[in-house]
Amino acid sequence: MKRPLRRELMFQLVETSRLLRTYVEQRARQHGTTRAQWGVMSRLRRQEGLNQAALAEQMDLQPISLARLLDRLQSQDLIERREDPADRRAYRLFLTPEGRELVDDLDAVRTEIAHEVLGGVDEAAIFSALETLSAIREQTRNRSEDKASASAGNAA
Repeated sequence: MKRPLRRELMFQLVETSRLLRTYVEQRARQHGTTRAQWGVMSRLRRQEGLNQAALAEQMDLQPISLARLLDRLQSQDLIERREDPADRRAYRLFLTPEGRELVDDLDAVRTEIAHEVLGGVDEAAIFSALETLSAIREQTRNRSEDKASASAGNAA
């Protein structure tokens, strides 16, 4: 029995995401890091000086999970925590020179991965997929916000 088209797309998205995460994890390990650590360092390169709470929110991670990642990155001398002058309870996060070098090197890996998994896909199909994914992301975001609002309203 053939699945309805929309259900098949959802299945393929979830399965492809899982496979891609696994593949990126394997490639990250070849460079002495993990996919999660790579993500943290990439985010910090774009927004150095974030505090842990803001970074956890942006990355959709629990603060304790992020703290463990940051501890590992700091012990490897890839990031540093600096006291926040505006809040003595908080720390601002920065890449060390070694961390910046690693995340810059990983950019080449990111490019390799893109060429490996999208090499045979033409630009028009990629553009169409990007538009579709953007629409799905927006619909999902709207639905999540609607559900959160409804839950908050029911709790009151």
